[in-house]
Amino acid sequence: MIIEPFRTADIAHFLALATTENWVAESWEFEFLLSTFAQGCFVAREDSGESIGFVTSMRHERSGWIGNLIVKSEYRGIGIGDKLFIRALEALRLSGVETFWLTASKSGRSLYEKYGFSDIDNIIRWVGSGRQRTGYNRGAVGHEMVAESSHKLDTQAWGDRREILFCKTAHRGVILQNESGFLVLQPCGNAVQFGSFSALNDGTAENLFDEAAKTIAFGTRFLLDAPVSNQTALRLFNRKKMRIAGSNSLMYAGIKPGFRPDLIFGLATMGSCG
Repeated sequence: MIIEPFRTADIAHFLALATTENWVAESWEFEFLLSTFAQGCFVAREDSGESIGFVTSMRHERSGWIGNLIVKSEYRGIGIGDKLFIRALEALRLSGVETFWLTASKSGRSLYEKYGFSDIDNIIRWVGSGRQRTGYNRGAVGHEMVAESSHKLDTQAWGDRREILFCKTAHRGVILQNESGFLVLQPCGNAVQFGSFSALNDGTAENLFDEAAKTIAFGTRFLLDAPVSNQTALRLFNRKKMRIAGSNSLMYAGIKPGFRPDLIFGLATMGSCG
């Protein structure tokens, strides 16, 4: 078994493996990660060349994320996940990252704890269903230029400037924003993801949510990944009759981040970028 760089040709193999685990993943995410931090993305291969495991990472200014760690079921329990994880972690360290983020399922927690990661929150996946006669049209609402006020709010929420990720997700879809908040609508398979989504107060959060929901066609699912410690978000999404479809632990290592979950109503992605 060898570990080598994750290449564009490996994306289809990752997506096929992710499908067996019921992961929601799309090729754009890996094209983006490989274009921004290729040195932190790896694949494990058998001597035959078969890909049997993957990991990716993403660097912001002072923080980074490790995600998409997956190993074929028949190769689990022999340390391949550890080796992939260490390579991604070291790539981030060498790039100057001070705070390391990831989201963890119950099965992955022991691995991450072994390398110094601890819980800072939990992320709940919320699912809603559109009620409009027609769906949103790219460019019909919002716009793709991210205002400086939105960048500042995202930095305030996460303790780091995440401009590359923010602009990428806004460019994929549309962004609703004002001086007190923003909400990005981006395609996610047959659904629509609300995220990144931050607001300074509950009134702004509800107004942005309602404006976004008005663009979702009847029967179309929309998704939100929000910190459980944001009680305003919990009340809002319950009030909007969304349902909980799962959760993961939000973990970090290194320098403790200036994390403000009360400002965060939706992540850009559940696991790979934050």
